[in-house]
Amino acid sequence: MTDQATPVPPHSALRPAEQWLARWFPPLTRVLRAPVRERDPAARRRHLLWAVVYGAACHALFAVAVLAMIAAMWFGMSASLGPLSAPWSYLANAALLIQFPVVHSVLLTGAGRRLVARLAPTGAGATLSTTTFAIVASIQLLLLFVLWSPTGTTWWRAEGWLLAAITSLYALSWLLLIKASWDAGAEVQSGLLGWASLARGVEPPYPPMPTRGLFRHIRQPIYVSFALTTWCVPVWTPDQLAVAVTLTAYCLLGPVLKERRFARMFGDKWHAYRSRTPYWVPRLGSGR
Repeated sequence: MTDQATPVPPHSALRPAEQWLARWFPPLTRVLRAPVRERDPAARRRHLLWAVVYGAACHALFAVAVLAMIAAMWFGMSASLGPLSAPWSYLANAALLIQFPVVHSVLLTGAGRRLVARLAPTGAGATLSTTTFAIVASIQLLLLFVLWSPTGTTWWRAEGWLLAAITSLYALSWLLLIKASWDAGAEVQSGLLGWASLARGVEPPYPPMPTRGLFRHIRQPIYVSFALTTWCVPVWTPDQLAVAVTLTAYCLLGPVLKERRFARMFGDKWHAYRSRTPYWVPRLGSGR
């Protein structure tokens, strides 16, 4: 049976459970109101199964990866499971550091997107692409922060009121990252969009170009807040410095490719937004 778009009832006509979801998690509203494609019962069951499997894997890996990153950097990368000692630890750690920005950037290219689509079942790859991408990124972060081999050298460790102050800054940087991800489209950043669209039988309704919230002040708040998490830590080691420098360099350079994609996707709207909004550092005062 061919897929055909059929209209979805207005928001007020959604089922009670759907109205509850739309109320408490607004990013799902676009999925709930998107035109549903007609599918035969077998395809519907198969897609629902894959949606549950990929969704569960995505969010479980995402949660574990974030917790691993928070814990590892809070200890300055001095506590991890990597078993290697010098000089092999240096090579292994360098490979772990490089794999995240390189693979992350490659998968966002046209060829990379096609590869991501092939990592999901036939007929569901394009729909599940955001979920698959989040799974791959979570695995990359887990590899980096769980398999890191610490040098065993500690340069500085905050204590007393300074420990409390820096820990508060660390928590604030993570809250900024959560806020920026929400402003950009929480359903895309978390991988929810892919599996939810597949389960419902709709084309993934991507959010519009982000210009609100933190995006009103700078164009790349996700990258800025991600970089901040690597510097606002209470323990400094050679390991933490290597992670902070490498990931911050990626956060500075990586968005260049992203902005080229946005220029192709949004055209004049993007160029107008770019002309009035700074890249990384917000303007002070009301002057432009």
